[in-house]
Amino acid sequence: MTYLKHGPEAFPIREWAQANGYLVSERGRLASNIVDAFFAAHPEAYEQAEKVEMVRATARTPGASPEDYGWEKGNALGDIYTIVFVRGLDEHEVLRRIGAADKDIRLITDEDYSQPEGPEIITVRRIEDWTIAIEDCGWRASHMEALCPLSRDGGEAVTVMRHDYAARHRLAYAIDGQYLTDINPTFPIERHGTDPDRLNRHLRELGIDPAADDRIDNAIPAALAIASRITGVVITPEHLRRPILGAAIPGAY
Repeated sequence: MTYLKHGPEAFPIREWAQANGYLVSERGRLASNIVDAFFAAHPEAYEQAEKVEMVRATARTPGASPEDYGWEKGNALGDIYTIVFVRGLDEHEVLRRIGAADKDIRLITDEDYSQPEGPEIITVRRIEDWTIAIEDCGWRASHMEALCPLSRDGGEAVTVMRHDYAARHRLAYAIDGQYLTDINPTFPIERHGTDPDRLNRHLRELGIDPAADDRIDNAIPAALAIASRITGVVITPEHLRRPILGAAIPGAY
């Protein structure tokens, strides 16, 4: 299967989407459903577009696999969320470094959820040597400004952000306050950081060529599988159950 390499940049997709009622930002990568809709309406443009290979990540060596995260496809966490794995900090300290005040920290139940004019909900749980924080409709722990403090003093942090409406999803990794790599899991050739190739071995173990300009069909399950290979922790639906410790951070939006 192929995917458009330069289509969104070479064709007036953004303008077409706005004129046809799609919600799009002024810049950044367009959502794949909008690109698909444009070329479905303009098949002649699709024939002109340069294309790249679409690759489905799958485990080639023992360890966590994208298939371990098949439950994620059912939208169990929604279209926007961030999961961060932190080694070296307990649950309360992880919440504080993400931005929660002590007064925000409490037991989170099924009735709590993030909303545009309300608090942002973050839950935390301890799994083996790692503290796992899950942001409901949030992304604060996906950025360098949060990930580096979470990994300070000899710690380690890896984050996966799914954001269906932003320019890109994110897989990022920090050790001891150093932001080593920031990868676009949909297009892994897009890598930044002080050591952008740090996770290339894990990419290859899932059948992803770090040097190829491919599009990964199952990007988020692949990113979560890489996070699990780094940490040894696989998130399951059982880990999403509430009530659980967390924070309701007011005025997050």
